[in-house]
Amino acid sequence: MAATKKTDSGYKPRLQKDYEDRIRKLLAEELGLKNVHEIPQLDKIVLNMGVGDSTQDSRKAQQAADDLTLIAGQKAVVTRAKKSIAAFKVRENMPLGCKVTLRKKKMYEFMDRLVNIALPRVRDFRGLSPRSFDGNGNYAMGLKEHIVFPEINFDKIEKATGMDIIICTTAKTDAHAKALLKAMNLPLRER
Repeated sequence: MAATKKTDSGYKPRLQKDYEDRIRKLLAEELGLKNVHEIPQLDKIVLNMGVGDSTQDSRKAQQAADDLTLIAGQKAVVTRAKKSIAAFKVRENMPLGCKVTLRKKKMYEFMDRLVNIALPRVRDFRGLSPRSFDGNGNYAMGLKEHIVFPEINFDKIEKATGMDIIICTTAKTDAHAKALLKAMNLPLRER
């Protein structure tokens, strides 16, 4: 029996369409770029949850992975300790957290939900720090509670854990990456 491959060739996420139709042209003019391949774009988004409580209860890392799978729409991988550290009560191969890397359509869908749904739900939100660029065009941010995503059911969560979100771009400089993220409506505050 031959395996059938499900394709959704005509579907494009809203943010991806916006990037192709409007943002790409805007960035080319704003940054003075002539070559189409120089225009910065999203490369990948990495989501990471470190679960410190997993040293006492190894099921916590799996619960975090299940939550991260719901948020990302893609299966999360449980991360394990590479070596033992007695001071932290960590043994080799002990589950410590989880991560997932999003690319292409899922990346654009997540970015859209992050900007339009999750960040407005953060308590006392005043914008993201413009200092979180790494010098190579990538942006890292952290959320204190993963429950700001609507996929997570408040009633089933024992303890809200934080998560790291790293947005990797093809930009060579932080200024180009900042222009890209601002065009995608990421709420970066002014210094």
